Amino acid sequence: MRIISGTYKGRAINPPSNLRARPTTDFAKENLFNVLANLIDFEECDVLDLFAGTGSISYEFASRGVRSVTAVEINPVHHNFIRKTARELGIDNLYAVKANVFLYLKSCNKQFDVIFSDAPYDLEGSEEVIRLVMENDLLRPDGFLIFEHSKNMNFSSDPNFWQSRKYGSVNFSFIKKCEKNLEL
Repeated sequence: MRIISGTYKGRAINPPSNLRARPTTDFAKENLFNVLANLIDFEECDVLDLFAGTGSISYEFASRGVRSVTAVEINPVHHNFIRKTARELGIDNLYAVKANVFLYLKSCNKQFDVIFSDAPYDLEGSEEVIRLVMENDLLRPDGFLIFEHSKNMNFSSDPNFWQSRKYGSVNFSFIKKCEKNLEL
């Protein structure tokens, strides 16, 4: 696993063997960030990375100069790895939070420009993230929730669904908070 672009481009991330995460593939990550580069100004973004796992997505956002990244991970081994790796890379705007994602979303009082969710594909109820993000008003106007999921899920009927992207076996659904959606 490596950081694709930005300040830390090419840096290898080598999680220990006791990490049980399924990181987003480099191929999918590279394509996703190519799309995002045309949609957002990274330097103006606050990012929330849910089910952060190895922290791969958080490091990628930090490498591209975002204002802040909050990485939420419940597993203490993963949480400590994210903190250690951020420290080793010299990332001072990455905040690792050890918490249950669903409880965090219910109590969070901050808004974000980009929220990335990469729940385990077999996690029952993972789609609740979308509802919690929207109900708790966690996205800034024109912000995105990017929900990574298996091919077995489809969010095109969600009123805030914007688009989907598929890269190999990885699927991303973009849920977008738009001013026009607020009028509905």
